[in-house]
Amino acid sequence: MSRVPDQASKKNSRQDSEGSWIGELGRTIALSIVLALGIRTFVAEARWIPSESMLPTLQKYDKLIVDKLSYRFTSPQRGDIVVFSPTEGIIQENPNLKDAFIKRIVGLPGDKVEVRGGRVYIDDQPLRENYIEAPPQYLYGPVIVPEDSYLVLGDNRNNSYDSHFWGFVPRENIIGRAVVRFWPPHRVGEIN
Repeated sequence: MSRVPDQASKKNSRQDSEGSWIGELGRTIALSIVLALGIRTFVAEARWIPSESMLPTLQKYDKLIVDKLSYRFTSPQRGDIVVFSPTEGIIQENPNLKDAFIKRIVGLPGDKVEVRGGRVYIDDQPLRENYIEAPPQYLYGPVIVPEDSYLVLGDNRNNSYDSHFWGFVPRENIIGRAVVRFWPPHRVGEIN
């Protein structure tokens, strides 16, 4: 003899179905948030360019992906464009500056760096730079880059608040390396 479900059974079945759907949605949203935060914290994140200090390579308002993972396995290299937290020198000069900076690594640990005659010299050898806006019109150094630190300069050398003002970037301040521009659409691509 078959039994016809009563109204209470149908209502409980519908509530169970709705409850499992809502529960599943909640778990999916929670997992998405955890994954997004994990990726942003440990793998990659989006950043935008707030100034013209990296012209012509990066333009104001370009949007980039910053690789935060590769420097866990390799050391930063000369020529890398890096994003870093403000250094002690920056904070001493400008306590209100809290935002990350983006510059190009020019001096590696142990390098002797000097700027003179419109050129950057590394260990008394001129650095070949086909990416700068204009030759630097200032003198700097010579200085020796300390261990676990980097000397960084903007590609727009004469209009960049960089190492020649406030000193070196400790390795621990480096957040990651700029790898891809994703905005504006006509400039999408890898950053060299």
